[in-house]
Amino acid sequence: MSNDAEVLLGLSSGELEALAEGMLAPSLQARLDNLVARGKEAPLSPEDAAELDRLLTRIDQFTLLKTRARYTLRYLEAGATRT
Repeated sequence: MSNDAEVLLGLSSGELEALAEGMLAPSLQARLDNLVARGKEAPLSPEDAAELDRLLTRIDQFTLLKTRARYTLRYLEAGATRT
């Protein structure tokens, strides 16, 4: 199909659309908001700072996956218009 390493293979268009439009779970968003707000008021404990780092890393990974899903949808649409 594709030699492009960024294309997500094995997912339907519907699955790609759901992934591209996905959102962070409300509980994770609330925890992130809480840690950020507390961090603005005072330094976070080492445990909370580590948790915030883990959440931010997770969000970065999720954002990259969503971007790859959008890219794959455009890639598939472009292929459909070429045929």
